[in-house]
Amino acid sequence: MLLTLVALAASGQQFTLSGRVSDEDGNAIELATISCLEQGAVTMANLKGEYSLKLQSADSVVVKFSMVGYQTRTRVLRKPRSNQRLLVTLHPMKALDEVVVTERRRQTTATQELDIKNAKMGPSTTGNAVEELVQQQAGVSSHNELSSQYNVRGGSFDENSVYINNVEVYRPLLIRSGQQEGLSVINSDMVERVAFSSGGFEAKYGDKMSSALDIHYRKPTRLEANVQASLLGASAFVGYGNKKFSMSHGVRYKTNRYLLGSLETKGEYRPNFFDYQTYITYQPNQRWMIDFIGNISENHYNFSPSDRETSFGTMQNVKSFKVYFDGQEKDIFRTLFGTLRLQRIFSPQTTVSLLGSAFHTKEQETYDIQGQYWLDDTQTQESLGVGTYMEHARNYLTANVASVKLMANHKTRKHHWEGGFTVKWEKIEENAREYEMRDSSGYSIPHQPDRLDLIYSLRSKNNVSSTRIEAYLQDTYRFQSGGSEDGETPPTLWTLNYGVRLANWSWNKETIVSPRVSLAMIPAWNQDMTFRLSAGLYYQAPFYKEMRDTSTVNGQTIVTLNQKIKSQRSLHIVGAFDYRFRMMDRPFRFSAEAYFKLMDNLVPYNVQNMKVVYYGKNIAKGHAFGLDLKLYGEFVPGTDSWLTFSVMSTKQKINGVSVPMPTDQRWGVNLHFTDYFPGTERWKMTLRLAFADGLPFGAPHRGLEYQQFRAPAYKRADIGMSFLALGDPKGQPSFKHPRIWLGIDGLNIFGISNVNSYYWVTDVTNHQYAVPNYLTGRQINGKVIVEF
Repeated sequence: MLLTLVALAASGQQFTLSGRVSDEDGNAIELATISCLEQGAVTMANLKGEYSLKLQSADSVVVKFSMVGYQTRTRVLRKPRSNQRLLVTLHPMKALDEVVVTERRRQTTATQELDIKNAKMGPSTTGNAVEELVQQQAGVSSHNELSSQYNVRGGSFDENSVYINNVEVYRPLLIRSGQQEGLSVINSDMVERVAFSSGGFEAKYGDKMSSALDIHYRKPTRLEANVQASLLGASAFVGYGNKKFSMSHGVRYKTNRYLLGSLETKGEYRPNFFDYQTYITYQPNQRWMIDFIGNISENHYNFSPSDRETSFGTMQNVKSFKVYFDGQEKDIFRTLFGTLRLQRIFSPQTTVSLLGSAFHTKEQETYDIQGQYWLDDTQTQESLGVGTYMEHARNYLTANVASVKLMANHKTRKHHWEGGFTVKWEKIEENAREYEMRDSSGYSIPHQPDRLDLIYSLRSKNNVSSTRIEAYLQDTYRFQSGGSEDGETPPTLWTLNYGVRLANWSWNKETIVSPRVSLAMIPAWNQDMTFRLSAGLYYQAPFYKEMRDTSTVNGQTIVTLNQKIKSQRSLHIVGAFDYRFRMMDRPFRFSAEAYFKLMDNLVPYNVQNMKVVYYGKNIAKGHAFGLDLKLYGEFVPGTDSWLTFSVMSTKQKINGVSVPMPTDQRWGVNLHFTDYFPGTERWKMTLRLAFADGLPFGAPHRGLEYQQFRAPAYKRADIGMSFLALGDPKGQPSFKHPRIWLGIDGLNIFGISNVNSYYWVTDVTNHQYAVPNYLTGRQINGKVIVEF
């Protein structure tokens, strides 16, 4: 090397090599490396792919052009003189040969991948395929088939974070019943990947205490479309993509009028829910990408009740509750959501993204409903109560959330580093007025001889503007230990994920630090097993509902915002075991997770149907522990089925009194079973069974300390059958060869009357009767799916 340099210096002839480095499409390859190792000279291309390098002339000069993700090229210059210009094209790394997937990806973190491929074929009451899939997982519970909300390991609906393409999304705040709830923000036609964690999740997921749902939308690679129609709504999707550009458009319409007709409260139901989403990506070259997600949602719920008749009690003591209504309810939930991402791809291993997002919701809940009721004992014909009640609400809420997020990812052979920094601006305005009047036998309840009081009256006029700053950093480190060099003894495989999350909220000047760690081991002695252990400190940062503190004076409840509210805190410890095995020559997986959650700074809450009402103060502490079991596999060849079983216990201490949490589901069983008719793959059947313990409840407008009752168990069976009327069950559909599915769903096929909530009737002696509000009855739904 030294002799070569001396010879070059002696020759004294120098030349300049310049030019441009580009890819196959002619796009500049920025920061490509140009080097001549013999002369120790090196430079990098600029942002236009252009370069310039001074070299010494020789009989031959070897120059290398390289960039991560591309094949290195070598050019030999023969006796170069003066200035030389060289245009070089680099080709991407060769793709791997076709891969046949023989097993699913192992779960080595607290987040599991869910397969949504056939979710739309199953029976559905909400039209929200992703959430219905989540509701069937171990540790997850739902007691209302009209809602896509779910509880995870004793947490409330508000403790579940949802991300779409790395941006946290929100749902309307005034929703109080499943009847009002429209389409979720997740459009299943656009989903590529679903990841879900029920506890012990990574630092990249935000400040929620129970679960994280991570959704990634897909980029179409060709022209495709599908249309679906049923008695409960319709949807249409179209997508197109090439090397540089892709777009997806989805329109959904839902009306659960047919389903609501099976409720005991009769009347005119006029629900209409509409949703439009788009996902557009543009990648001009292999180093830059820009994408956009847009969502418009318009949900209307109009209801004019007429009458209701409910029988309840025991076989020996049956009571009848009759109501005749007058009035109506009109609700509007209008939501806009958008996110724009600019991504710089330095290499397949290193990316930096800048994301901007905005969320807007304008909600209106108005009703004036009067009911005249009779409560009778059917055996003695005795009148237990007769009276009138009047419910009134004028609730208006507007919320705006804007955010800017900077993300960075870097992968090496053993590490995957990820970090992010987010600034959020929130503005919420609420103007609410609601009351309830009850009259029993001509006397107002509660009865006061000197004045007229309402049983419930609330006034809230508040607004809040605040800023949140969030940051996180995490690493996934994969390594191995042991094993022999000849490969006869396999090594033990390890996956360590560790990270920390920080957040500051300007409203209460609180700063929280959330460290999290998980470790997974695939032992050498049996590589079909995986052991996982995760722990972390998780916070539930108040949004708006948790801040609403109430004070009651002379029967009037006033809502104020508690500026001293703190984030609720939960310590998670989760131990898990996975075992893969084959039975009947088909793949199966058994999973078990034991967890313990120690919580403090809790803000207690009541659940009224789907509405979560908080105390507005950090006055409780508690715990939750349990065991989740899941058996997953091909019960029938070529199909996915699973069975889950969960047991749990929760407690919280409020003012020295220990009570179960409102979501204390002590046990639950779920079955998802798919099958083909014998001899054909054109007929497909999906069965879903749910059997879960009832939740605690008590009289309304009273504390959790008085919730001394428990609702009956939730039992439901839905079955769906699909027939492929046109197309190849194994081939890919196209506009020339479409695929048409005809389906029929049996909803609540056993006609079980599940209790959603209770209406409390109070007589003049202050004796209360809990009248159950039942959910939907047995219904049949037909649907058609056309895929292109």
